Amino acid sequence: MSFRYHRRIFAIAVPSTLTCITVPLLSFADMSIAGRLGSASAIGAVAVGTTIFNMIYWIFAFLRMGTSGLTAQAFGAKNSVEIELIPIRAVSIAFFLAIIILLFQQPIYQFTFLVMKPSTDVTIMSKSYFSICVWGAPAVLGLYALTGWFIGMGKAQPPLYIAILQNLINIVMSLYLVFVLHMGIRGIALGTVIASYTGFFSAFIIAFSLFKCTHSKERLKFVEIFQKESMHSFFSVGRDIFLRTFCLVCVTVFFTSAGTRSGDNILAANALLMQLFTLYSYFTDGIANAGESLAGQAAGSFDVIALRRITSDLFLWGIAVAVLFTFVYLCFGEQLIALFTDNNTVQLTASHYVLWVAFIPTASFAAFVYDGIFIGLTETRYMLLSMLSATVVFFVLYVTLAPHFANNGLWAAFITYLLTRGIVQHVFYKKSILK
Repeated sequence: MSFRYHRRIFAIAVPSTLTCITVPLLSFADMSIAGRLGSASAIGAVAVGTTIFNMIYWIFAFLRMGTSGLTAQAFGAKNSVEIELIPIRAVSIAFFLAIIILLFQQPIYQFTFLVMKPSTDVTIMSKSYFSICVWGAPAVLGLYALTGWFIGMGKAQPPLYIAILQNLINIVMSLYLVFVLHMGIRGIALGTVIASYTGFFSAFIIAFSLFKCTHSKERLKFVEIFQKESMHSFFSVGRDIFLRTFCLVCVTVFFTSAGTRSGDNILAANALLMQLFTLYSYFTDGIANAGESLAGQAAGSFDVIALRRITSDLFLWGIAVAVLFTFVYLCFGEQLIALFTDNNTVQLTASHYVLWVAFIPTASFAAFVYDGIFIGLTETRYMLLSMLSATVVFFVLYVTLAPHFANNGLWAAFITYLLTRGIVQHVFYKKSILK
């Protein structure tokens, strides 16, 4: 029995992990190209711009997570009609939200820069980056929805193919626009937008072909897409994930904002170190994706025994990945930093804080695993409560430690925040899910 679940986790987690590895290459490529433009301000501009879009898109992460959990449960319940309706519903909502982002792009831009307060050079560059990247919103949010559907169906390969294609387009176009057409930071942004639309249209074509294989015998009706009960379920899940993600965005934006107040070198160093956290998180997200699919299918078929076994096996995978990354960051952290920039000052600054990154895997793996399980079960209220608890801990510790330990205090608060999420989620899982 254990072997069966390990095999199913492997079949989803490995392609999902490979997909997640390629996803941060979009920002890795942008950051690396910016690192070759000759100034810390260019790196800081991409860091600030990326943080803004993380804030925007993470807030709407329920498009992927909610779609994944609901699809997995429909798949477990063998509800073919709902399997087809969910992605149509999710993409429609994604486009509506993207239009809102485009209409309100100026207030969004002004608010985030008011909060972050970067230097003058960083502000000029990041404004140019933002004004181009924002037009990729329909593609990014639409791809969120379709990716959630793929994961819920246990189809881990399509997102991998899409991510590889998207990253190849991003790297090639960005290099061409920056170093051949000499567009600077605008070329990096335009390359990212072109890659985003390539990814979305590729996902649409693959999803359409899968529709032919899963097509239900019943004829779909337009009114069913926005059926009141179904929309209530979607937005009920989405509301909790939205608020949970808002807390996550607050911590992330504040982390970057705190770096801006310490100067461009600290800002750039923190940005590069956070890329290492992003790399680890996407590896662990591959395991979480397996949890979304398998836990959701177990919930759809009301199989509690399977849920227990899946949870246990997911944690074995999570621990193994945490140990591996702790070793890599302890032994090769400074070498990894050098891959992102040839600026000696930024490299030296980042090396002073690289040890904090080595604590991240141990502190955060439980939170990632439980996120996947709770999404699959659509028990998103527990995700929200755990995130609220961790966010309070982060800000309390920052206020306490930062005046005395500066950037070290910021990192200590962040590590504790990650650890708190996992601990609170474990308590909810034991007392509420497995009652």
